Formats: sequence, C-alpha cells, structure tokens
Amino acid sequence: MASKKRILAVDDEKHIVRLVEVNLQRAGYDVDTAYDGREALEKVKASPPDLIVLDVMMPHLDGFSVLKALKQDATTKHIPVIMLTAKAQDADVFRGWQSGVDSYLTKPFNPLELITFVERILDSAEQKDDGLIDL
Repeated sequence: MASKKRILAVDDEKHIVRLVEVNLQRAGYDVDTAYDGREALEKVKASPPDLIVLDVMMPHLDGFSVLKALKQDATTKHIPVIMLTAKAQDADVFRGWQSGVDSYLTKPFNPLELITFVERILDSAEQKDDGLIDL
C-alpha cells in the first residue's frame, strides 16, 4: 500500500465514532471524524477521504441527505459510503441501497465485519483504478 487510506467516520454518538476510529486505526487506516452531517460535508469538501462510514440519524443533516449531496456532486460521487446505523427496517436498508451506498451495516455491529467491508470496498476500488476486472 503506497499511502494509508483515509476514512471519515460520521456519527453523532461519540462512543460509536471512537469505536470505529480505534478499530480502523488498528487495521492500518488514517481516520478523520465528524459528528453531524454538515460537518461531514465540510470535511469531505476540504479533504476528500477514500471512504466514508456514515450514520443515518444525526442532527443538522441526516445520513441520507449527506449521501444524496455526495452522490450529486461530480467531485465526491465516487467516494464509497458504508451506512452504519440503528435504522434496520427493510425500508431504510432499501432506501440506502437506492441512494447509492456501497454497504449497509446495522448497529450493534461487529467491528471486524466493518473492517471486512472497508477492505473489500477499497480493494474493489483499487482494482477498478488499475483497470483490472474482478471476476
């Protein structure tokens, strides 16, 4: 790996952000944090991450609104997003997939499962960048 991949962890619950941050750092990633949707979009604009772990229910701007803003912007629509949320209803999961998430994890979550999703998504993105076809 030439340079460390940077991940933005976004959740209004500080203990969840810390859990995500510590586990991703242990897995070798640089982690930036945001605690609401507006702050997340500001951080993405200032320094786009390689991947975003995003909660749905947050103050100021919810995760679906953040995802919509990211996917409508040509400079950020390529950034993979993993929804990490307590919203586990089929309608919420479906809305996430329809909105363009790369993965949808529900709380409570297994940190190893999150890391597996992150690695899979980033490996897939790297292969696309290399022009390789994943069979």
